Amino acid sequence: MHLFSENTYKNRRQTLSQAIGKGLILLQGNDEASMNYKDNTYRYRQDSTFVYYFGLNQPGLNALIDTESGEEIIFGNEFSIDDIIWVGQQATIKELAQSVGITDTRAANALKPILLKAQSQGREIHFLPPYRTENLLKLEFLLEQSIQDLSQGHSTKLIKSIVDQRSIKTSEEIALMTEAVNVSREMHIAAMKATKPGKAEFEVVAEIYRVAKLHASYLAYPAIFSINGQILHNHHHDNKLESGRLLLNDSGAETTSYYSGDITRTFPVSGKFTEKQKEVYNIVLEMEESAIGMLKAGLAYRDIHMAANKLMLEQLKTLGLLTGDVNDMLELGVGGLFMPHGLGHQIGLDVHDMENLGEQFVGYRDGLERSTQLGLKSLRFAREIENGMVLTVEPGMYFIPDLIEKWKAEDKFSEFIQYDKLKAYYDFGGIRIEDDVQVTENGPVILGERIPKTVAEIEDIMQA
Repeated sequence: MHLFSENTYKNRRQTLSQAIGKGLILLQGNDEASMNYKDNTYRYRQDSTFVYYFGLNQPGLNALIDTESGEEIIFGNEFSIDDIIWVGQQATIKELAQSVGITDTRAANALKPILLKAQSQGREIHFLPPYRTENLLKLEFLLEQSIQDLSQGHSTKLIKSIVDQRSIKTSEEIALMTEAVNVSREMHIAAMKATKPGKAEFEVVAEIYRVAKLHASYLAYPAIFSINGQILHNHHHDNKLESGRLLLNDSGAETTSYYSGDITRTFPVSGKFTEKQKEVYNIVLEMEESAIGMLKAGLAYRDIHMAANKLMLEQLKTLGLLTGDVNDMLELGVGGLFMPHGLGHQIGLDVHDMENLGEQFVGYRDGLERSTQLGLKSLRFAREIENGMVLTVEPGMYFIPDLIEKWKAEDKFSEFIQYDKLKAYYDFGGIRIEDDVQVTENGPVILGERIPKTVAEIEDIMQA
């Protein structure tokens, strides 16, 4: 696990404590989770907020910050000899805590009396909404409150303070995110080179996982890899790679630092785009490059999403698949038929950064409510951009036969959509192109080394 300097963690905690101002901050670490029996566990993944403020990657830890006294305590149990027999000698919690500027460590069972005493004194205890059931049950035990009360009792002030802090990435973080993107790059290039007609999807997916592990990394999320790119989150990898089909690869690395990459490329199974595929691909590429160029502080990401959709509608009209006024189509949500997802989201320690804290706090704000339109309703980040943020930019275009047929049966937007012409695209699949982009005072910066993206670049690397 990568650790920043002791001062980095001290400064992060001090900033958070000052923002909250009063009461106790309780941050829960994660425990191990069993797959099918107690000792057979999933890969351990620490809570990202705990990592951000305390840096420790060990199960069974909780931490407390007293915003008034300045006390900072990590609670957890040291390894017993029985543990050491199975997992080997480990650094003690006290030793680990000192490396992140914490000198006070206590046994796990010392936490509850402190919390109950604080409650009896009328002190506020700030905690985050648990996304794991075991942490919710722990809160129930620690605070002696019902799960129903706890589900409404999390601290909005704590959520907002953490979002404000974690949204702005430091140069230290950017360096680690760039590393994750560069590992992701190697995964994507390996997938392009390994793709051949007649293979099964899982043979290429195996190469993606191999390259990630070769760089001491894991995948930040299960690979989305399919010739059925019109299925947005397709984790099924059993299809045969057929010449003439497009292949969508959405995969990213999570390094030992826990920072992630999130990259998507779409390329032809045969290594050569057809003219029809080029037409649509270049529209999506123009959408992505135009959206990246628009990124700047103060502009709402929702507006960039809408601009990308407008460009798509204009180009689909040029192809003869749509007719009518583009502004009307944009307002009514016709573009949702072809791009039913949002343009992007924040990325950092989580591939969808801080989404466990609630999208309304991360990607929206008071006065900016989520749309109900298909596509726009799935926009995870809509609010104003700030310098220092890192956002994914991932436009796409998809031909989803079931959705097209549904809208056609409902006679939906028939004054705009040329449904008969869309039949020729029922076997097309989908295209998405995605990069991770830092917003700076000097303009947008795509993280990492360039990943083949133009038609010529992709064809060259696949035929090399």
